[in-house]
Amino acid sequence: MPDLSRMRRDYDRQGLREEDLAPTWVEQFDRWFGDAVAAGLPEPNAVVVATADADGAPDARIVLVKGYDEYGFVFGTSYASAKGAQLAVNPRAALVFPWHAQQRQVRVTGRVERVGDRASDDLWDPRPRGAQLAAAASLQSTVVDSRDELVARLRRLDADTPDGKLPRPEVWGGYRVLPDVVEFWQGGADRLHDRLRFVRDDAEGGGWVVQRLAP
Repeated sequence: MPDLSRMRRDYDRQGLREEDLAPTWVEQFDRWFGDAVAAGLPEPNAVVVATADADGAPDARIVLVKGYDEYGFVFGTSYASAKGAQLAVNPRAALVFPWHAQQRQVRVTGRVERVGDRASDDLWDPRPRGAQLAAAASLQSTVVDSRDELVARLRRLDADTPDGKLPRPEVWGGYRVLPDVVEFWQGGADRLHDRLRFVRDDAEGGGWVVQRLAP
């Protein structure tokens, strides 16, 4: 068993200073996301999505963000999944983009809303048929007796539907996380990390302020 207390990697990349920050959070995210893609990070759009139920019990999982703009981050899932049920009663979420190779994180908190049917179709249609079959055949987050049962469901659905793409099930669609806070975290030597965050300031007409956090 390795000694976890001694597992440590120092951070040696250039820090993050206020004068280097982009004017808006989405422009700064563009920069860092572009860096992650250019560096060849595996699935740079993978993000941890944390939600909570009506009692405040937390839950988290990794999904793939399929779009973002100045309004927020979009991903698709089953509305009947665990996260869908949690978002129905507590429509807030936290996101973490864990770009370890870049010694960076981006952390987001905000409200969550469903996107419209057309936007959900735009998320569903590019998926390969196999991924569409899996999403349509699986009752996400429910207990199943075995993997064989899942495979049998998928094969029956494949046999019962025409070749080509499947229509989007009504239970599947997109969510948008509308940020209230977006934090850019850059690892620093001796754990003196740089943490700069954009915070929505509704008192100033919905503008944003930049704050530095202690590491």
